[in-house]
Amino acid sequence: MISALNDAATRLGLEPGLPLANARAICPDIAVFDADEAADAQTLNDIADWCDRFTPLVALDPPHGLLLDISGCAHLFGGEVAMLKTICDALRRQGFVVSAAIAGTAACARTLTRARSGNVIAEGQEAAAVAALPVFTLGADDAITRGLRRAGLKTIGDVAARGRHEIAARFGADFVALLEQALGARDAPISPRKPLPDYIAERRFAEPVATDTVIAATLSRLAQTLIASMNRDGKGARRLEASFFRTDGAVRVIGVETGLPVTRGEIIDRLFRERLDALADPLDPGFGFDLIRLAASRTDDVVAAQRDLDAHVHDSDEVAALIDRIAARIGGSRIVVHLPQDTHIPERAMLAVPAQHRFAAATVAAWPARAEAEPPLRPLRLFAQPEPVEVPFAEIPDKPPTIFRWRHVLHTVVRAEGPERIAMEWWRTKNNMPTRDYFRVEDETGLRFWLYRDGLYGEGGQEQAKPLAWFLHGLFA
Repeated sequence: MISALNDAATRLGLEPGLPLANARAICPDIAVFDADEAADAQTLNDIADWCDRFTPLVALDPPHGLLLDISGCAHLFGGEVAMLKTICDALRRQGFVVSAAIAGTAACARTLTRARSGNVIAEGQEAAAVAALPVFTLGADDAITRGLRRAGLKTIGDVAARGRHEIAARFGADFVALLEQALGARDAPISPRKPLPDYIAERRFAEPVATDTVIAATLSRLAQTLIASMNRDGKGARRLEASFFRTDGAVRVIGVETGLPVTRGEIIDRLFRERLDALADPLDPGFGFDLIRLAASRTDDVVAAQRDLDAHVHDSDEVAALIDRIAARIGGSRIVVHLPQDTHIPERAMLAVPAQHRFAAATVAAWPARAEAEPPLRPLRLFAQPEPVEVPFAEIPDKPPTIFRWRHVLHTVVRAEGPERIAMEWWRTKNNMPTRDYFRVEDETGLRFWLYRDGLYGEGGQEQAKPLAWFLHGLFA
């Protein structure tokens, strides 16, 4: 089945949807290539990235279209006509066939592109611009287009002249909504593929730049501009993205995150230096960047904090700044803090979360306190998975083992404390997990272990069907 073709094939009478056998009957020497929908979608995304230089509001219109909301942007490029020409010429130089239009509604612009390229329609003139176009340019389903033609409605003006209730009764309310959007009587906002950043600062270059010194200086100036804008609103940046637009259309986006709202430009400089230095794929300027943009995609209100008068109290801001720098170099997911959880299950007693997002909560976390002279009841670190041990002898019903074998080594128990009985949380587990009896034991060499028996004696009936399993959950230092 033909999914796409060039102008030469169109002149032969071929069209999308035609079976390949029929196409070869019309033109035996037709050149055929396998369609690659994934590659087409990726190319469309790449073009959308390139279009971000004109407006941050870019939406995908699959399979082959893009929608750009240029409200308030056209004057930066010499007006709508000049902007349209700039975009089309640049894409044609990259080897693409382009059909573009500017109108008050997305549906009207899309309809115009199916007729010819280069239309710029003034506000309020949408109905007159599309009236003479054939109905297929609306982009409705083929069944609706055929139905309109059979009814003698060959142009959009013919359809618009009929009553809306007649059209809706025959072709549905969705088609009426599409028609009114194409006529400019109704509008539907586009859905940008990326959320609009809170603050944006950018620098365009008449001549492309490629040196690290100029790039760093540009980022520094953009950071100062961004900080000045945020300070006026009492905001601080939590996530920043630097976008580098190359002259050949490639776009590289580098992002950094912070644990606390950033209100100083030098901190942004430092974070991006760390991030750029740590890139596995270094920033390649190619023939140079003609646009560098710095955006704050997430911001928070800046609240003045009361400082402690005790000089010995560690300043958490310095720790947070250190976390940000390390995260910029090795990734935020690799730096974690541990928060206590309201549970008595040992492996669930703490939760590891990214330090940048939960550092403030970790500094005030309430961990269970114990007396200085009191020995620890549980190991500081547990095994990722409890390891099975062999216990040939253990007094019933609730005594610790006398000997056990772990990792092929036999240990004789000389001291033991317990049991600490822990029942599983039945409301969080689908299966009825057995109760655990934990013991703190010490062998003849002084090593201390945290063992538990999975289940209780007698749970399977008066006679235990098989020996209960024992596991080692951690080691005491």
